Amino acid sequence: MKLPDPDPGIIARRDQIIAAMRAIVPGEGVITDKAALAAYECDGLTAYRQLPLLAVLPQTTAQVSRILAYCNENGVKIVPRGAGTSLSGGALPAADAITLGMAKFKRILDIDLANRCATVQPGVTNLAISEAVDADGFYYAPDPSSQIACTIGGNVAENSGGVHCLKYGLTTNNLLGVELVLPGGESLRLGGKHLDAPGYDLLGVITGSEGLLGIITEVTVRLLKKPEVARALLIGFPTSLAAGEAVAGIIADGIIPAGMEMMDKPAVAAAEAFVQVGYPLDVEALLIVELDGPPPEVSYLIERVRAIAQSHGAVSVRVSETEQERLQFWAGRKAAFPAVGRISPDYYCMDGTIPRRRLPQVLERITALSEKYGLRVANVFHAGDGNLHPLILYDANKPGELEQAESFGAEILTLCVEVGGVLTGEHGVGVEKRDLMGTMFTETDLDHQQRLKCAFDPGQLLNPGKVFPVLHRCAELGRVHIHRGATRFPDLPRF
Repeated sequence: MKLPDPDPGIIARRDQIIAAMRAIVPGEGVITDKAALAAYECDGLTAYRQLPLLAVLPQTTAQVSRILAYCNENGVKIVPRGAGTSLSGGALPAADAITLGMAKFKRILDIDLANRCATVQPGVTNLAISEAVDADGFYYAPDPSSQIACTIGGNVAENSGGVHCLKYGLTTNNLLGVELVLPGGESLRLGGKHLDAPGYDLLGVITGSEGLLGIITEVTVRLLKKPEVARALLIGFPTSLAAGEAVAGIIADGIIPAGMEMMDKPAVAAAEAFVQVGYPLDVEALLIVELDGPPPEVSYLIERVRAIAQSHGAVSVRVSETEQERLQFWAGRKAAFPAVGRISPDYYCMDGTIPRRRLPQVLERITALSEKYGLRVANVFHAGDGNLHPLILYDANKPGELEQAESFGAEILTLCVEVGGVLTGEHGVGVEKRDLMGTMFTETDLDHQQRLKCAFDPGQLLNPGKVFPVLHRCAELGRVHIHRGATRFPDLPRF
């Protein structure tokens, strides 16, 4: 992947830009030293690294507004950054752009249990929201595996999910409102504590927009009452194919588990060695199925899931009897990514989504691709909603292995689209999938998506080099005109 060439004019004005930022954010909020900037050179996609022009860490919405206004007036690009846990290069810096770190926005502003919502700043971690309301019997449902570190602002930018998204939805299903600073410096509020907002669904537009449209400075999320009981089954299968068929069988039977995750043998072995929670090591695939609700309902559904699993060849079934045991079941899954890091110098984490019924076919094809490229794969994914996370194991110190891993990953994502799925489930496009967007969208599709960006960011200063394989100037795309009920693009050639 080629990074865009920096603007030499911006590089030449670096000292001037630094002075302007220090006038807005005094003290230690402007980072310019090369060694200190190394902490911002990449996000969770560590294969690509680039030092930013400088990093700025504002603490107030007013500071963010002034920063964006300055950058808009002076043509300076901005890369927003939360906790840097993105796995698609969404926070990868640009050499001619300011990295705008939102980590100091870490206050919980309001907990409103009567309206079952909380308003927080974007630097609050995902897990901190649930911890803040745990004593009152509430929680925030989306739970990415990085929830101990990832921030809610980044969750909104990527529309993050987690192991419980099957039943409780992604970020977009649990988001009520945001405060957003637009590229010109204006603040905009979308949604709020009410269940729905009138007019166009601009909140839906912002969710998953990957930092291309504005900077989020406040978030209002939905809180849920904790279920009466939650229990999990740990089910071993002789093949990944059998596990995949069991997933389809459970959903087809009308059961919607709180979570349903699958790991293949390499992932199970790595996770067990890392956390030692008692995963069976003699199975080819492991399914974790969690059921929650009233105790009688959960007990009934456990037996139904057990029967379905056994009808698909399950060789072991273990049911959690205590809350501690349930959490142990999940501990291995939550730690699967770092665990795999112990068995390979590097890994490339993919993120594609497929129809559940195509799971066995796709797993079989991934195995064949592994043999083709000579690279091992550990499969860890949200089986219930078809969101795959194959981890391609490679060694960056061996010439050509990174390129092989990238080609392998591109074939997996292309396969996801071919079977009726999509390029991403929760990690976003970023730079990782940017050049694959043409496999899913036509040129017309991409042009219309870029028109939306132009409506928010006409200077195209926010998060440069992300999502779009080719970024047209807004003037080339033409302005959107509403005329007699029809939308026209008079400056465009006819297709």
